[in-house]
Amino acid sequence: MEFTVRKFDLLQELALIQGVVERKTTIPILANVLVRAEGGELGIAATDLEIGLRSVCVSKTTVPGTITLPAKRLYEIVRALPDKEIKFKRSEANWVTVTCGSSRFRIAGLPQDDFPTLPEAKSSIGKIPAGVLAKVISRTICAISTEDSKYTLSGALLLLKPGSITMVATDGHRLAHVEKAQTLDEVREEIKVLVPRKAMAELVRIISETADAEVIGFSRDDNHLFFDMGKRLLISRMLTGQFPNYEAVLPRNNDRIVTLNREEIAAAIRRVAILSDERSRTIKLALSNGALEITASHSDLGEAHETLEVEYSKDDLQVGFNFQYLLDFLTTADEPEVSFEFKDSESAAQLRAQPPSDCNYRYVVMPMRI
Repeated sequence: MEFTVRKFDLLQELALIQGVVERKTTIPILANVLVRAEGGELGIAATDLEIGLRSVCVSKTTVPGTITLPAKRLYEIVRALPDKEIKFKRSEANWVTVTCGSSRFRIAGLPQDDFPTLPEAKSSIGKIPAGVLAKVISRTICAISTEDSKYTLSGALLLLKPGSITMVATDGHRLAHVEKAQTLDEVREEIKVLVPRKAMAELVRIISETADAEVIGFSRDDNHLFFDMGKRLLISRMLTGQFPNYEAVLPRNNDRIVTLNREEIAAAIRRVAILSDERSRTIKLALSNGALEITASHSDLGEAHETLEVEYSKDDLQVGFNFQYLLDFLTTADEPEVSFEFKDSESAAQLRAQPPSDCNYRYVVMPMRI
């Protein structure tokens, strides 16, 4: 195997693939990237058996061939090389010589026979605008459970319809729900899939780095999801199981509503949270006529108070929340205002981004005892 590739082209793909490579693995081959030189293209692939990424970049192939190389070390070497063409040449016993200008490296590879076979993408069943997919993921990923025992909650529900895209995530304490009116090409019927958290994070990262990927082709087989971004293909294991009936927990009678400037309320919560309890992260919101008081107390450190003027004239209300749950919503929304909608001190509160648009963002959070 022998080929030449431009530094920038190769570095871009190796940087993206770092998030997919399994670092702490007992299977050495999973720490490697598969490199395949053929014709005018260099194919690169990586997997951790949960998700996989295939990409291509332009190269000049002298002798076609395939090998696997250590992903992290290869990335570090290419990043450190001067901005010139890089030549790769395979020799005996899977050693690969990397030459660039006056720099020369010799890397130990592993044979490609041990590298897992990545499934082939199926025919597209839907095309999703890249910016829309990135937005619905960014607004829901914070609510995904990080507990291994909650298997079906370790991803988000993606619901595609001919005229809309919906994504829902919950960890049992809060629920993020985004619905956007959007014409989706090739979507003929309702499609429901569970997308793992890691795949969602990698999708957002790849979309941000892929300027020419305006539309993502979506397909699936019995066990995998495929997101086709042109020269890059993300493959994810599909979560199985029953996602909770989220529509049953969306509040419907929360008539105590207060509208706030998003940045102002976020800053106030951050200040008060400095003196909240480290374990419970509890802050208290107290609504009274024309005012919202935010307080926190710590048995050893003291207490914090902040008062905001609001338009509110209903009965007084006191309710406690994990401040991090509130900040997660306030930092992922980008609308200028938010509404906090309450029923009472023991029922779930609903937070909405304001003003309402074709991207309906709702965030439901359970209260804490105070």
